[in-house]
Amino acid sequence: MRRRIPSIEALVAFEAAARHLNFTRAADALSLTQSAVCKQIAALEDYLGVPLFNRVKKRISLTEAGAVYAKRVSEDLDRLERSTISLMSHRGERNVLELAVIPTFGSRWLIPRLAQFHAANPGITVNLTTRSDPFVFTETSFDAAIHFGAPVWPGAVSHPLFGEELVPVGSPQLLATHPCKEPRDLIGLPLLHQSNRHAAWQRWFEAAGVKDVDVMGGPRFDLFSMLVEAASAGLGVALVPRFLALSELESGQLIIPFDRSLRSEMGYHLVYPDSPSTNPALARFTAWLLAEAAAYRETMSPAETARAA
Repeated sequence: MRRRIPSIEALVAFEAAARHLNFTRAADALSLTQSAVCKQIAALEDYLGVPLFNRVKKRISLTEAGAVYAKRVSEDLDRLERSTISLMSHRGERNVLELAVIPTFGSRWLIPRLAQFHAANPGITVNLTTRSDPFVFTETSFDAAIHFGAPVWPGAVSHPLFGEELVPVGSPQLLATHPCKEPRDLIGLPLLHQSNRHAAWQRWFEAAGVKDVDVMGGPRFDLFSMLVEAASAGLGVALVPRFLALSELESGQLIIPFDRSLRSEMGYHLVYPDSPSTNPALARFTAWLLAEAAAYRETMSPAETARAA
């Protein structure tokens, strides 16, 4: 049965026009004439039976259906391009692992250790792409993912790596200007928040015996790496996973004013589809990562280790 898919040329022209919202700029980006782009889009709209653009004089805008379709087509073309480049680069050999990772975990914990994996597995390439939210494996080109959360991922096998404890960190210079003798004193300093951990500071203060205070104010940052940098720059005190700030703590760039930790209810996990994999790179990476995580747990505090089970 023939697939009901428009021509790739039409989809590429539509994606470019939707991205630029200008047929001329889309044509320039594709090294085509404006007429050729317009013909491809007209043919696509005719094929779909749905208008994709509103045309008012010389200006265009996406229709509601066009906006939805543009997002999906862009994602599909990106996925097709990645798959094509991967196949071309490695001549079809199954020695490439496509891994989705949490940004700060990837840059601060995983990447510094990857040289060891490559030394033991010189023929395997690990490609990293940042993804923070769960997804359906069958809708992506990923072989596996490392995520933070509950050990549940639909349609996937989950391996716990380790847990997490949050500790307050600040620059010595900032804390010198505002001496803190007890946890309550931190309220007088700017408190830096991670965007997805809205209640973390509230919970930390409650665990430290400081109740009935409003600590929701303060700058918010999307990534823990941003929080670490902001705290190092003296913008305030951040609440971050201890293992993500080890370098700055060891160098003295950051200090922990009160070694009271907040244990997270969740942990880090390696997940991959529960269907049998034909990619030998995944099996080797899984064995290596679990061994690295086990070795790392030996160096962790009891609060972190407790969430690794």
